[in-house]
Amino acid sequence: MSLHREDVEKIAHLARISLSEQDIPLYTRNLSNILALVEQMNRVDTTGITPMAHPLDATARLRPDVVTETNQREWFQQIAPQVEAGLYLVPKVIE
Repeated sequence: MSLHREDVEKIAHLARISLSEQDIPLYTRNLSNILALVEQMNRVDTTGITPMAHPLDATARLRPDVVTETNQREWFQQIAPQVEAGLYLVPKVIE
């Protein structure tokens, strides 16, 4: 798939990106090359191939789910500017 100048200008407008006139040919060529690569990859026959979640077939080492710190909620709420019913009160930021 080959993009045209108008396509790149429209994409830039939708993405709210300003492009200079001299950069448009470069972006047109690069985006066209990317789309050509995607088309080439889409043509590869992948029937019978199981999708992988990770390329190394590794499993994550997980630590035990054990509490390692003491509960300091009361202390943190004592130094907080405003607390009510165990909750931190913050200023309203959305009108």
